Amino acid sequence: MKKNSTNQGRRRHANITASDVARRAGVSPMTVSRVINGETSVRKSTRKAVNDAILELGYSPNKAARSLASANQVRIGLLYSNPSGTFLNEMLLGVLEQAWQSDTQIVVVECAEGDDANSVIRGMIEEGVDGIILAPPLCDSPQALQTLRQERVPAVTVGSPNKVNEISSVCIDDYLAALVLTRHIISLGHERIGFIIGNAGQGASALRLEGFRAGMSEAGLELEDQLVIQGEFSYLSGFNETARLLALEHPPTAIIASNDDMAAGVISMAHRHSIEVPGGLTVCGFDDTLFATTIWPNITTIRQPIADMSSLAIEILEKMIRRRRRFPTQEIQAKHRELDFLLMLRDSDGPPPGAAGTGNDAKNMSRTARRFASGSSRKPPA
Repeated sequence: MKKNSTNQGRRRHANITASDVARRAGVSPMTVSRVINGETSVRKSTRKAVNDAILELGYSPNKAARSLASANQVRIGLLYSNPSGTFLNEMLLGVLEQAWQSDTQIVVVECAEGDDANSVIRGMIEEGVDGIILAPPLCDSPQALQTLRQERVPAVTVGSPNKVNEISSVCIDDYLAALVLTRHIISLGHERIGFIIGNAGQGASALRLEGFRAGMSEAGLELEDQLVIQGEFSYLSGFNETARLLALEHPPTAIIASNDDMAAGVISMAHRHSIEVPGGLTVCGFDDTLFATTIWPNITTIRQPIADMSSLAIEILEKMIRRRRRFPTQEIQAKHRELDFLLMLRDSDGPPPGAAGTGNDAKNMSRTARRFASGSSRKPPA
């Protein structure tokens, strides 16, 4: 009986986290970490409160994490949840390149949204992570962002247009990008344009839709509700939603997909219907990931510099972490950066079927990239 009681006690102690100790001692988890690692920047009264809480709760910190945390090396967690695989690959290129240059350790963790993200974030902090990067769609997760603010952890979101207090961000001007792409398609002579929205919970999806609507309104073109369809940023959603658009009595002559994964699905469904791209249907995407140049025709798309955005996110986060180590009581100063984007003109866009040709006919246009500076648009109110 005594043995069972001891085992139950051990299990209870194993469930005690650094966050529990922090709450009991009335300090932040980062302070608990500094006490555990013997840092000298902690007041005696605070150190005593933390040690008393550790003894009272029976908390046993992870030895490997304690060893890593005591080193000077920066340790950053990259948290993602069911993203576009091509987007994640591009993101990892930027993250790993910058991390290698600055001798930063990267811990890549997958988790679901909601409560799971909260527990994973707290677990990463307990294991000695100094800061966290949130990839889409977690970059727009209210639960994840709230947990990061509560734990006072330096963090950067990549690909989210939402500016949150104490959390930095790196993105492009998604509204302007969609407006530029819509203007380009209209300049080719298209008037009936379909649009496949990205994930409903992501800020970029909403801004891309608003930019498309603004472009249509600017040109005085009517936009029917049935031409705008909700997607999921996946190849399959682009494939399936295109079937609905092509089944309309008057189908669109052009389709904008909110990312390249979905644009590839659009092209595949068009081919299934024996529709030539771009002769019978113009297709454009977003992001300029691997999908854009590995299918035929190559996709005309907005190039979001994902690797550069991720590299900048690591750079911003490293500076925040090192400043936190020097000034542990100072509030986190968030930085929000928008990078330029490019309109990549390739092979999937052209005039509508039967058009006599326009001054901007795709055959006569220079197939080059056009750079646009972010931050120059009048975005709709948040």
